[in-house]
Amino acid sequence: MNKKELQVSSEVVAKAARDALERRGVTLKDIAEIVYEMQFAYNDGLTIEHCIESVDKVLYKREIQHALLVGIELDELAEKKLLSEPLQQLVESDEGLFGVDETIALGAVFTYGSIAVTTFGHLDKQKIGIIQKLDTKVGNGVHTFLDDLVGSIAASAASRLAHRIRDLEEQGKSIKDINPNGTTTV
Repeated sequence: MNKKELQVSSEVVAKAARDALERRGVTLKDIAEIVYEMQFAYNDGLTIEHCIESVDKVLYKREIQHALLVGIELDELAEKKLLSEPLQQLVESDEGLFGVDETIALGAVFTYGSIAVTTFGHLDKQKIGIIQKLDTKVGNGVHTFLDDLVGSIAASAASRLAHRIRDLEEQGKSIKDINPNGTTTV
């Protein structure tokens, strides 16, 4: 068997990552609301639809998909008490010095540059929107990895928007000139 036979198609990975988010109760809109909060002060005309579109595009990145699949799987295994000790207790309790959850999320955010990295750090400390709900375990469940992964996606989507808006400005346009589906209104 060669490596080509073992490859998983992009569509399968993308669907699995999105399904995992949905299974854990996180919607694109939940993440987009964080993006909007991070970007609206800097971008007149920004809509939640623009933010949803940016989150959607970020979810096509393999780094993000892989991080989601690994992190969510570990959270779910911890909920079922299927991890070996002491890893079970570290993940289940979201041990403060564990750090692997942030490391995986940070690795995924690097795709979108320094703006995404600093935004991720801010979100990791401030726990905005659904990140707060996941971090405080409202509704129970283990979300040791998921809260950081949502922060990673939101930071990446915010960085993507910031770069896109800068490109528009250089063309004499603004975000108001772009429909969320990417078409120009002018």
